[in-house]
Formats: sequence, C-alpha cells, structure tokens
Amino acid sequence: MSGAGEQQQPTGPHGLAYEQARLAYTIIQALLEHTRVTQDLVALMAAALGDETQEALVNTPHWAAYLDSRRVLEHTRQDVEKFAEVWTRLAEELDPTPAASPETPGQAD
Repeated sequence: MSGAGEQQQPTGPHGLAYEQARLAYTIIQALLEHTRVTQDLVALMAAALGDETQEALVNTPHWAAYLDSRRVLEHTRQDVEKFAEVWTRLAEELDPTPAASPETPGQAD
C-alpha cells in the first residue's frame, strides 16, 4: 500500500500545479468566449435599434461602462495569452519528453 503512495508523491505536487493551471486556463477561456459572444449580441441588438433609440443608448453611463469593460477585456485577453505561455512552459518542465508539443500540453494526459 505504501509503495503506491510513494510512487504518486513525486508527481503529486507537480501534477496538482499542472492540473490547477489547466483548470484555471480552461475557466478563463470559457469566460472570455462567453464575453465575446455577449459582446456580439449587444452589438447586434444595438444595430437593430432605430437611430434615435441607439443614440439615446450610447449616451448613457451604462454604454460608457460597457465600452470601458470591453477595453479592459482586451488587456485581459493579452494577460490570458501570457498565462497560456507560462502554462505551456510549466507543462514542458513537468513533462520534458520530446513527444509533448507546446501547442497541446494537455493532450499528454
């Protein structure tokens, strides 16, 4: 019994860090994709409004907050890309086999 536990211990902490990074990346990507789809829907709905209604909408604090949020999201997307690079390096450090490719570090699981 203790032999099985000893075999898992060396990879346990590294495996946990890897799994946490992969989970975080997956969650962030899903949230960013949902936000992108929502932005497309907002743009479509705004385009469907009449000119007067659209002008009234874009002159509200809500619209200004929406545009500010979009700008922040663009910076967040860049941060996620940096996170993905770190995640890929982590995967390579934990599994430096030549078969692991940087584009698909999670497929070695």
